[in-house]
Amino acid sequence: MLAAAAAIACLATGLTASSAAAAGSLTGAGSTLIAPLEAYWGQEFQHLYGDTVTYAAVGSGAGIAQISARTVDFGASDAPLTSAQAAACNQCVQIPWALSATGVAFHLEGIRKLNLTGPVVAEIFLGKITSWNAPAIAKLNKGTSLPNLKITPVFRSDGSGDTYAFTDYLSRISSTWRSQVGNATAVTFPTGVGGKGNAGVTAVVSSTNGAVGYISASYIIAHQLGAAAIQNAAGFFEYPNLNNIENAAQSVKSVPASNEMHIVDPSKKYRIAYPISTFTYAIVPKGAPQKQLVASFINYALTAGQKFGAALDFAPIPKVVLKASEKSVKSL
Repeated sequence: MLAAAAAIACLATGLTASSAAAAGSLTGAGSTLIAPLEAYWGQEFQHLYGDTVTYAAVGSGAGIAQISARTVDFGASDAPLTSAQAAACNQCVQIPWALSATGVAFHLEGIRKLNLTGPVVAEIFLGKITSWNAPAIAKLNKGTSLPNLKITPVFRSDGSGDTYAFTDYLSRISSTWRSQVGNATAVTFPTGVGGKGNAGVTAVVSSTNGAVGYISASYIIAHQLGAAAIQNAAGFFEYPNLNNIENAAQSVKSVPASNEMHIVDPSKKYRIAYPISTFTYAIVPKGAPQKQLVASFINYALTAGQKFGAALDFAPIPKVVLKASEKSVKSL
């Protein structure tokens, strides 16, 4: 049996010393989006099974690099592996294990409600819209007194799955963004200020009147930042709330063998979809020495661990995705 199973048996008989001796340990690194949920997962997994999980929130890009180098037992990324990354990772499997969103947070003193469209967000981050009272923004926010204040775009300075989701979205709604900047975990932003990790971007937005940045939904909630309502394909302005994230994920009808999925900017059929929703993935090599314990942890995350999601703005994994993820775990 797994070390986890042995730990359960010992705990059941009250043999805490034997449990500690039998316990295993895992290390993981990557996505800062998943970090708040991962903290709950690690704590309960240890409580239930006696096995420890140590996770470093270093960004999706660094997480992919670390699992490729086999310096951790699993990586975590909100961006699917590119073909080059998949080759470098050498028989790695990407397993969708959580569902959330990248929000657009803003800091405007005295203003808590803001509507934005994808094209306007693209123009802001391209440096073409530079003031909060610009006509394109004012048109979307009639009745709101927007200040004549410089906009400070804030972006991730590290390789980030949030950057991937954000630029994936902008590339789909702006041909200029697609041709000039593109979509990746790290891109060259034409203007703005960088921050490392979700915590870094959150800190800059929190302390800068006039700032706007893309941040994982759970961080926006935790730090009580203003979140812009983003217009979806159906024409509605939606927030990164659970129902809206779930509606975006309903656009997934089947899962490809690679498990790579894109749910940004779903069609107008998904009327309340939040258009910058994203799956996040565990990245695990096949045949690794710790594969049984890693499989046990991922299976826990996909099932019992999902209960922690709602409070952190993580929606339940859709059944079709859960089935694909469980199949991938078995392939390890």
